[in-house]
Formats: sequence, structure tokens, C-alpha cells
Amino acid sequence: MKSAAQKSKYQRIAGALILGLALAANNAFAEKIKKPKLPKSYESKAAAPEITDADRMFIDLREAAKKNDVFRAQQLASNLVNYPFDDYVAYFRIKPQMFDSAGGPRGDYSADAQVVAFLNQYQGTALADRMRNDWLLVLGKRKDWSRFDAEYAKFVLDDDTQVKCYSLLSKLSQGENPTKLAIDSRSVLLDPSYFGQACQELVPLLVAAGGMTPSEAKAIGRAASEKGFDTMARRLGGEDPITEIVKAAKADPAKTYRDFSQSASRYSKENQAVAWGVIGQFLAKKLDPNADDAYRLQQELGYNELLSAESQEWKVRAGLRAKDWALVKNAIEGMNPAVRVRDPAWTYWYGRALKVEGQDAKAKENFELIDNQYNFYGQLAREELGKSNQAPARTKVGDQEIDTMASRKGFMRGERLYAMNLRFEGNREWNWELRNMTDKQLLAAAEYAKRVHLYDRVVNTADRTKEEHDFSLRYPTPFRDELSPIARQIDLNLAWTYGLIRQESRFIINASSSVGASGLMQVMPNTAKYVAKKIGMTNYTNDKLSDTNTNLTLGSNYLNMVLVDLDGSWVLASAAYNAGPSRAKLWRERLTSPTEGAIFAETIPFTETRVYVKNVLSNANYYSSVMHGKEQSLKQRLGTIAPKTATQTELP
Repeated sequence: MKSAAQKSKYQRIAGALILGLALAANNAFAEKIKKPKLPKSYESKAAAPEITDADRMFIDLREAAKKNDVFRAQQLASNLVNYPFDDYVAYFRIKPQMFDSAGGPRGDYSADAQVVAFLNQYQGTALADRMRNDWLLVLGKRKDWSRFDAEYAKFVLDDDTQVKCYSLLSKLSQGENPTKLAIDSRSVLLDPSYFGQACQELVPLLVAAGGMTPSEAKAIGRAASEKGFDTMARRLGGEDPITEIVKAAKADPAKTYRDFSQSASRYSKENQAVAWGVIGQFLAKKLDPNADDAYRLQQELGYNELLSAESQEWKVRAGLRAKDWALVKNAIEGMNPAVRVRDPAWTYWYGRALKVEGQDAKAKENFELIDNQYNFYGQLAREELGKSNQAPARTKVGDQEIDTMASRKGFMRGERLYAMNLRFEGNREWNWELRNMTDKQLLAAAEYAKRVHLYDRVVNTADRTKEEHDFSLRYPTPFRDELSPIARQIDLNLAWTYGLIRQESRFIINASSSVGASGLMQVMPNTAKYVAKKIGMTNYTNDKLSDTNTNLTLGSNYLNMVLVDLDGSWVLASAAYNAGPSRAKLWRERLTSPTEGAIFAETIPFTETRVYVKNVLSNANYYSSVMHGKEQSLKQRLGTIAPKTATQTELP
């Protein structure tokens, strides 16, 4: 199974488009739009529009632009005169002129005039901000700092790591204090996966300017090496004495732990410390109890600031797994502040560590920092404070407020793009329209999304409110007539099942992953065959997996199978649904003593599965509150996970 975050390719999906009255009343854009064909599941709710030849050409243009195929993009764009998405046609024509076939910015001036004209014509739109993002990468590559700075000030989303690095390079070139810039870079240089050329240029220049020490640069390079970017690591920090230890720890952390225990004295104190940190990280990811010891050796030597973000986070997890609350507390105190604040987990666990030490007042202060968050750790913090986890009071919006959303151009464009299976572009248009909305407007937009059966947008939109909420929209229950009897027949908890579907597919009926999982419950074909055989569905063939009722039947039965196989633990069963039962069992086997469910969830080695399990259980808790109107205990739902040897049951 794959989480919703991994569903990178989708089959055809659309909701019913807006009411005819709203279409007639809207601007010329609305008049040019033709409704696409809807899946059969929606045909009873709206007239069936069509995908035109021009639409198919537009989709081909998008693919040409993704490949930066200049000739093909120009050819297709020239045939799309007067197409409703004229801005996208222009963007897809211009963008390949800015980037090479490998995706790198070209750095020449050939497209500048077209970019400027585009930004002027479509200023204030989501796509103009996307174009500006692209152009900033080009301007940064050619070190056109004057123009870069002018455009960067207009970049609304400001969510590109490379662009942030170019901004720091611009400031450095203009004589700003390199020490201050190095400090600013700590919140940018966290994940080497997004560094690109810009960040690789920035680090050595900060060292040369005296703003960053060689040791700090090596630490950034080491973070790249830990992720397998060895060439990048050398560019960032030069040669690192512990490069071979990083490689060895990734391959066999247990052996590296034993070997380094014998050879550590050959290294400087600093290199010993960072080596133990790397070894600790990879031991912790194997759930090896020696991770705690490795991190304790690192802690004694110091140099916490030279550990990668990954090593800093796994230091906390190693302490949690070992119930070493002193290490948990020290690890969080030694974190890069940018790492510490980006995840409420560290605020919660710091509060727990303080509580173990008897510092109840300080623990309470930490829990109160996140108790207004409606996520996994916000719920746990409220329980620590003795507060309710019941869904907040519902704020209702009127029909008139909902009706006004039908005329929002961004929503109309988004729906049309969804209908062409262009979800990335559809989400861009929809989310841009949500900017600066009040809570009530967001709820009206969510209700509108519900009317047109775009349930993923219902969730995404309602999830943004700050003070006024409607959790029936954050946690909707579409397809309840189909799912309820299935769950009731096998005695499967409906709230948990909905929590899992919300995470798996966001209720996109035809969601499909790159590895073949499909439908609301993202069932793999081989799993579907196995379950169908087990439950006596004799006429099953894989083409039926796209049928909503079949998908829910097979997914629910499989979920129930893993739940029974894993002794009724919702934590283990959720992990098994995502990563496979054998892995969930292995993670349980490696426990040395009974462990609270929250700690087990936080120490799951796979990032995707770790996030998945926490979200599914958090979702389930709120679904239960919305469906039954009763206060729920997340801690009780998580339970305690006890070590147990593997059973012989083999599930896919």
C-alpha cells in the first residue's frame, strides 16, 4: 500500500462542474470552457461533458514542457490558438526555453522578453508565480543579482530551496555579513535532496568569506553523503575523514559500530563525535538497541550542531526506543532550532522528558505550545493537559456563501484541469484561490467542493481554518452507504477505516499509484487477488478493482485480516497496510520491552510509514468524535505494543 503523498500518477478523475446558472453568469473565461467527460460514478450527478481534441493536444503540450522539448512545445502551442487556458499554453511554450533536457536552468537570455511579457500579462496569478520561480533559477545561475533581487521580492510562495540559496548568494556578493548569512542558511540547508547547484555554490563561498567554518561545511556535506549524494558532499565540504565510516554505517551499522569501537581513538574528538552520530542514526533505523549507546558516546563528546538533521532526529528516536529520557531531553536541546520547530513531535517529546524529570510546570508549558494543533501530537499534548480531544464546535455557512464560490475563476479552472487528469495544475489553481480567505470563506469553499464531489479539495480546504472549524468537512464520510455494510459485516471499526482512506486516497475514486495500487483504499492487484480468493469472490478479475464497491470490499477485508493477524493493534495493522505485514512484525520483534504506541509509531524506520501511521490514527480519533460525538483518547487507541516473535501467517 502507498500513502496519499506517494500517489504520483492518477487515472481519470473529476467532480461535477458548477451549476449552469453560475456558468452563465461568469466571465468570458467561463464561456470558453467545455465540460470534460466525467467518470461513470458521477454521470447521474451532472451532464457528461467531453474531452476535446484541443484538450488532448493541451495535455501533450504539458508533457512536452515537462521534458523541456522546445521544438515539440512550440509546435503544439502554435496549434492551440484561443484555447481557454491561454496562460498555460504560453507557460508550456516558454518554460522549455529556460531549462535543458536534464532540468537545469539554461542561464542564457533568449527567453527573457517572453518571460517579462508573461509576468506582466498574468500578474497576480498562480502560474505567474510559478513562472517567476523558474526565472529566478535562471537569473541566479547567471548571477544577474540586480534583476534577481527585484523578482525575488515578488515571489509569493517562496518555497524553493535553490532560490533561497541564490538569495543568500546575492546578499553575499553584495557584501552582507557572511556570519549572519551563515546563520540564516541553517534553516535552508536542511535537506540535500533540494540543494541543486545553488546551495552547492553557497557553502564553499561562505567558508571562503569566513562566515562558516570548514567543520560546519563538512557537516552539510556529510548530510548529503548520508543520503547517497557523494559528489555533492565533496562539493559542499571537501574531503571528509569519516566519509568511509558513513558508507560503512549505511551498509552494515552493526559491524561499523563494533569496528569503530576499536578504532575510534585514531580520530580527533570532533570526528569521533560525528562518526558516532552517523553510526547511531543507521543503528536506530535498524531498531538496534546499540543506537542508544552510540548516541550516548556522541553526547559525551559534544558537537551536536555538526550532526545532520536526520541524525539529530534519530537521536531522539533512539532515546525513545530505549526509554532513555535523559538522551531524549539532551537530543532535543541540541537540535538545530529550524529542525526542532518544523515538527511538533519534538515539542511533545521534550515535554514528556521534562515530566519524567519532575519538571511538571515546564512540561506543561511545552504541551501548551502545541495543544491548539489538530494533529497527532496536538491531540497527545491535550491529553497530557487533561483537555478534551472532541472535535470543536461546528461553524456553519449558508447557501449564499457557498453559491458565491461557484463563480471563483480559480475553482472553475481547477475543476476543468482535474477533469483532464491534470491534478498538479488543478491543485495549484484551487489552492491559489484559497489565499487570504477567512475561515468562513474556507468553509464555504470546502462545502462547494463537496457539492461538486471533489472530496480531496474538501479535506484540503477545510484543513486550513484557524479559529472556526467544521470537522465534518475535514473528516468527510463519502461512500458511507457502500462502506458501512461492508465494515459492519466483518466488525471493522468504521472510524479507523475512514481514517485510513483519508490518508490513502483523499477519497479520489480513481487514484492510482506508480506501483499499481488503485482506488479509494489503494489496493495492489496481487493483494486484491489474494483477498478475493480468501473471501470467496469467485468472479474477481483485476479490472474490477476500479469499481468502488469492489475496492472497498477488498480493501476493508484486507485491513481486517492484518488487524487480526497483528493481535488487534491498530498501530501495527496500519503500519502493515502501508509497508506490509512482515515489516510490521519485524519492527515489533525488535522491541526489548512493552512500548507505548506513540513511541512505536515515532520510531518506525520508514519515513512514509511513520507519517502514515500517525496520520491514520489521528484521523481515526477525529472520525470517531465526528461520527459519535464522544471524546476520544488517542493514547488508548494507540495502546501498548509488546514484543512478540513472528507468526507463520503469510499475508501479502
